[in-house]
Amino acid sequence: MRISLIKSANDKKSFNLAKGLGFNVVELEENEEVDNKIKELIENNYNSIILSSEVAGFSEDIIKKYNTDKNINIYIAPSKRNN
Repeated sequence: MRISLIKSANDKKSFNLAKGLGFNVVELEENEEVDNKIKELIENNYNSIILSSEVAGFSEDIIKKYNTDKNINIYIAPSKRNN
């Protein structure tokens, strides 16, 4: 199983621990590129992809293409809130 995480380049809070542990954390300059990045990761044999909630809002393919694919797991991480 290969895991990757995707977040906005402007997001300084999400996935810092995962990045520190050596996970593949992709930082998108343009959130609209999320579907292209997901496709690229799948082509590179990543089968578990975690998206920040901010980036997930820009994806049109999460439900359409990957919801029924049992080989691809896409998760949306809840946003961190300052309380």
